[in-house]
Amino acid sequence: MTQLTPDESAKLAVEPLLAEYEELERQLADPSIHADAGLARKLGRRYAELGAVHAGHEEWRGALDDLEAARELAAEDSAFAEEIPALEAALEESRERLHRLLIPRDPDDSRDVILEIKAGEGGEESALFAGDLLRMYLRHAERNGWRTEVIDSNESDLGGYKDISVAVKFKGNPGPGEGVYARLKYEGGVHRVQRVPVTESQGRIHTSAAGVLVLPEPDEAVEIEIDPNELRIDVYRSSGPGGQSVNTTDSAVRITHIPTGVVASCQNEKSQLQNKEQAMRILRARLHAIQVEAAAAEVSQARRSQVRTVDRSERIRTYNYPENRIADHRTGYKAYNLDQVLDGDLGPVIQSCLDADESAQLAALQNS
Repeated sequence: MTQLTPDESAKLAVEPLLAEYEELERQLADPSIHADAGLARKLGRRYAELGAVHAGHEEWRGALDDLEAARELAAEDSAFAEEIPALEAALEESRERLHRLLIPRDPDDSRDVILEIKAGEGGEESALFAGDLLRMYLRHAERNGWRTEVIDSNESDLGGYKDISVAVKFKGNPGPGEGVYARLKYEGGVHRVQRVPVTESQGRIHTSAAGVLVLPEPDEAVEIEIDPNELRIDVYRSSGPGGQSVNTTDSAVRITHIPTGVVASCQNEKSQLQNKEQAMRILRARLHAIQVEAAAAEVSQARRSQVRTVDRSERIRTYNYPENRIADHRTGYKAYNLDQVLDGDLGPVIQSCLDADESAQLAALQNS
């Protein structure tokens, strides 16, 4: 078999994506498409993703044409040969950028998310740590200009959270790799903390943990078909720290999707209808995640992300307070600025996950 050159391989890989880009451009120019807002958003997201590939391809083609022209001119005038090394370097850079753009993207990357944080091992200390994680994510969202909305929460006696669900939304239309889910999906898993709890009288360091789940939020209810006959809806009185009732009416709502056993509840809103709507948002996001995981299970292991996880059973990170140390166990990232990370400076930690994921997928593409 004839070995393809890097440029021939790039051309072969990019051609079907460029054809898809042109077809999407044609569809989006059709006014009838915009009569279906959900379909228009879906096509628009894909068009934006492929727009980066189109631009990368144009840059690569321009660099290739410039190099070929310089080589032809150098055959007649040696003065042009001096430009060739710089043009070769520019071509290599554009080729590398194009190869990275050709990495298969998670179709959920441009979505907003529902972030769930649950206390785990460690009792009250774990609930306090869950509150610290919540503040970290809220501060990180603020740094990025994202909007946040607490959907449901269950506070602990000392001011932490037994569990809390927060919607995190991008302002405007995200570009490729800029969506909330594209950045926060690596946060799913077990977060472990090592510190002296406020309840510890002897000053001993304890280890506890909290679980984080990051769910891409579907745009509309129609994306996840739910048969109302397959739902069991229970209402009850809202409760606060210590279990005391904080409402005199049955306004809290718990929804069970009978076929899957998935449960979503909400008690934060004042009315039963509002709590039902919020619980349905959480339920749709959880059912969407189940569909995504089922589809991923059918994909070969080589093409799956080697970093991404939404499994709480996997310990992904340790927060060591005495040493002011943050360590990500998937990527080997380690830094001694835990105070800054907890204040929302998560960028370098997340970037280590992005880099590891990208490297794994590039290696998988080269070996396929």
